[in-house]
Amino acid sequence: MSSIIIFIFAFAGLYISVYFTGIIYRWFSPHVYWVPKVCQMKEKTCMSVLDTPRAKFFGIPNSVFGIGVYSYLILDAVSGFEPLAGTILLFLSAARSIYLAYSLVFVTRIPCPLCFTSHFINLTLFILYLSRFLAGVRS
Repeated sequence: MSSIIIFIFAFAGLYISVYFTGIIYRWFSPHVYWVPKVCQMKEKTCMSVLDTPRAKFFGIPNSVFGIGVYSYLILDAVSGFEPLAGTILLFLSAARSIYLAYSLVFVTRIPCPLCFTSHFINLTLFILYLSRFLAGVRS
């Protein structure tokens, strides 16, 4: 059951990451048909977040890292890899998400629903993987 939940959350994270990356690299417009209007980026919210210094890590957009992490987690959910690697990846992602969420609320003060959704996904996946890892250590 947890593999299905992990797959669903990782797929949602991948979907958001691909959308952000496509906007950053101008592969498509923020108003693409395959993203519900309520989730589409608006100039005064998500779009302006992409231009902040915290939107990149070592010059690479956060969403590109997200594509890698979520793709790995999807493969992991399907094939059942060892949970240690996923736990480490998600610890780093969750730590970055906490920093970025703090930054959104207290530094940039920009409401970005998709950003907060990604942060929630990262934290939830980390908790799922950590519990999976600890269960494996105990047995």
